[in-house]
Amino acid sequence: MDIRSERHDACLWLYPAGEMTIYSAAELKPALLQALDQSDEIEIDLAGISEMDTSGVQLLMLMKREAAAAGKALKLAGHSPAVLEVFELLDLGNWFGDPQLLPADGSETRRATA
Repeated sequence: MDIRSERHDACLWLYPAGEMTIYSAAELKPALLQALDQSDEIEIDLAGISEMDTSGVQLLMLMKREAAAAGKALKLAGHSPAVLEVFELLDLGNWFGDPQLLPADGSETRRATA
């Protein structure tokens, strides 16, 4: 999995691309946790996520928990259809607390697995 990062003022933006599944979790976890050491405010843009399973959800939950414990802000944005499908299936929208925009055309990239 590829993760691009950009700094916008005080916020570190992360742009993961590809699958956020059990097959990429071991590679993705240290990269995401390292970002917590680099900024007090992090935004993860999930638009590039083509597939997500419960391992991907666990990584995002871990990030949210670790950010809160460190007194840092973590926001999720740009939820791809695969991410939205898993969040809806597991009723996680309120847990993360970030706005989720649904695609107007109802299109999906690839079905998520939970």
